[in-house]
Amino acid sequence: MPIVVRIDVELAKRKMSVGEFAEKVGLTPANVAVLKNGRAKAVRFSTLEAMCEVLDCQPGDLLEWIPEDTTEQHVSARQENKT
Repeated sequence: MPIVVRIDVELAKRKMSVGEFAEKVGLTPANVAVLKNGRAKAVRFSTLEAMCEVLDCQPGDLLEWIPEDTTEQHVSARQENKT
């Protein structure tokens, strides 16, 4: 997936738990986990705005685009290391 969600990095910088973050943003901890793990298919702008407000950051601090070929190389390298 070429879009990587960096919520965990921003939470760690602020020493904020997922539960605290979820409560402040208005999400369930399960939905935060879906975002953190890259399983989300979409994010509402209102949710992104709330996340940025709570973390006092910019959308680019939470989302990063990784070129597809780079992502495939990382996945291939991880699979080769397992064997």
